Amino acid sequence: MKSLDVEAWLTGLRAGAYIAEELLIPVVPTRPAAQLTMSNSASPPPASPPPSGSKSPDSPKRPEKSPSSGNVFWYLMLGFVFAALAYSWSTRPKTPTTISFSEFLEGLKGDDPKYSKLNVHELVIDRGYITFQSEANGPDGEPSKSAKHWQVPIEKLFEADQGRLLSLLESKDIRHSYSKPISPWPELMVYTAFLVLFLVFFLFMLRRLGGPGAAMSFSRSRGKLFAQEDVKVTFSDVAGIDEAVEELKEVVEFLRTPQKYQALGGRIPRGVLLVGPPGTGKTLLAKAVAGEAGVPFFSLSGSDFVEMFVGVGAARVRDMFQQAATRSPAIIFIDELDALGKVRGSGMPGGHDERDQTLNALLVEMDGFSSDQSVIVMAATNRPETLDPALLRPGRFDRHVLVDRPDIRGREAILKVHAKKVKCDDSVDLLRLAKLTPGFVGADLANLVNEAALLAARADKKFVTMHEFEEGIDRVVAGLEKQTRIIPEDEKIRVAYHECGHALVACSLPHTDPVHKISIIPRGLGALGYTMQRPEGDRSLVTQSELHHRICVLLGGIAAEQIIFKETSTGAQNDLQRATDTARRMVTEFGMSQKLGRVYYSEARRSPFLGSGTTSDAVHSEDTVREIDLEVRRLIDESATIALDILNERRDVLEHMTKELLEIEVMDADHLKRILDEHKTGPQLVPGTFAQPASDVANETPPSMLRDAAEGH
Repeated sequence: MKSLDVEAWLTGLRAGAYIAEELLIPVVPTRPAAQLTMSNSASPPPASPPPSGSKSPDSPKRPEKSPSSGNVFWYLMLGFVFAALAYSWSTRPKTPTTISFSEFLEGLKGDDPKYSKLNVHELVIDRGYITFQSEANGPDGEPSKSAKHWQVPIEKLFEADQGRLLSLLESKDIRHSYSKPISPWPELMVYTAFLVLFLVFFLFMLRRLGGPGAAMSFSRSRGKLFAQEDVKVTFSDVAGIDEAVEELKEVVEFLRTPQKYQALGGRIPRGVLLVGPPGTGKTLLAKAVAGEAGVPFFSLSGSDFVEMFVGVGAARVRDMFQQAATRSPAIIFIDELDALGKVRGSGMPGGHDERDQTLNALLVEMDGFSSDQSVIVMAATNRPETLDPALLRPGRFDRHVLVDRPDIRGREAILKVHAKKVKCDDSVDLLRLAKLTPGFVGADLANLVNEAALLAARADKKFVTMHEFEEGIDRVVAGLEKQTRIIPEDEKIRVAYHECGHALVACSLPHTDPVHKISIIPRGLGALGYTMQRPEGDRSLVTQSELHHRICVLLGGIAAEQIIFKETSTGAQNDLQRATDTARRMVTEFGMSQKLGRVYYSEARRSPFLGSGTTSDAVHSEDTVREIDLEVRRLIDESATIALDILNERRDVLEHMTKELLEIEVMDADHLKRILDEHKTGPQLVPGTFAQPASDVANETPPSMLRDAAEGH
């Protein structure tokens, strides 16, 4: 039974990263997303494709696509070829019968009627052949269909032979003529026309296959030029990131009224770098600048400079700045700058890496001897730690604008922007939705509003209500609901105990997020159930006792299985993975171990916005690594003991919760609170309050004291 979190499902970076992502909030700004503890099967079943040929009778037909201009060209070419072949076949003259020159002379000498005046007509002495036919041409000058044709090959006709031939023809009174001299122009025109057609076809194929990066335009920039009227996005369409908007408004104002700043000796920033997690609105900000600036705006991606051929990327950089300089003042926006500006020196020693040359060209164009002061470079990335220091220094990227995750007010403002595009019911409370979506970025909120609109349309409603928005949150967080999936009864009971174990431990310990919902309906990728916890507000710090109790909540599911069934299942694999990762980070990164002290032992370097990281070479001794493993094992064992003690003490509550959950399948916070109130035996601690000062709870407070504090004894 797998434990995943909201951020892992939303970004798809790595499942089960919620707690691990949330820990380094002071250093690594991540969202305090709702914790999602899921029960899943050992391996998600493959999605069954829809049956072929099955089509809803009410499904609208797709509009037929008209053939493109390229297809029309090929159709015309094929039609022309077939027409030419048909015409050539229909006008093909009959193949004449070939006779030798000596036979022809003997026939003229003798009395053979075949070679008499009555049977020899239209005799023409041509270069290489003598041709004649058995019947004269008609009034229209065309031979009749019944006429027979003959030809006499003559490679070279000597004067003696020509004299004999002419005398014989005169004696037979047969008229003859000579062929007209052949002009070279028709043949030359045919060859010229063929060459022109070949060149047109070659250029057409280059444009179709190559486009801007074809063989004839490798060094041309792929940047797209946008005029102000081409972009409809303005700063009024951007919400939740007011500080970043103010920074970029100043750049736009400088382009519009540079005299205001130049009068005081100020200069325009050469570069503005937008950094932040994916989906926070960096590209949207660039579109807003393009719509507000009123100057030419070039947009392209960092990958547009990457090519197999050395020097092509550098040539494209120079061409891009040259185009921008001819239209200055102008703005160049490079999306995903990390594809172009990574730290140099990663290639082979002594080699000239193509990426390094491209980066060198960008550095020179941004701040070199002949750099244009009227071209501003904007860039966006979510991996600033990989960029070259020379690119980040003042004079190139003077301003680094953080586009962070919005707080509750920012989320409400973003929801207002997107809610204008759908028909919302009066009961929709955007502030409550903002509270239910901690850690959501702008892209998540836009997806939420769209999912709610689709759900309302599916139910044939005229307005989007609060129910669709709440269901949309579940779809975004946990995935698509699979109500038709058949689950064996014993697995369903095990999943119910597992989820109730998570929820009961979370409700029994302080410093935990409140349980929002428990479900045993399969959702997402193989998840058989989930327990959703939502923080009451945006958090920036996490204490040691909170981390310790989160590990206890993660181990609550496997502890419930162990108590009820006397064995565990494979579904707890991700619970164990997340719990171990949290405990290891407590020891190696946060200095929360008295035995190892306040030392940073981690060898991983995590990305501040993506969460993933790389592992460096080992720098610790084997004894230190062993001590770290033992300390992690101790934290896990203590947390497992606390979870087992809580569930053993409150087993009647666990049985009651499981029975109710099996009947209704989805249990909300109010239903869970009623069950807990029925079994209340004394004063209870509200999750999130402190039973005692939270200093070194994991190391100094025995598990029995934690259990007694949670039970109100």
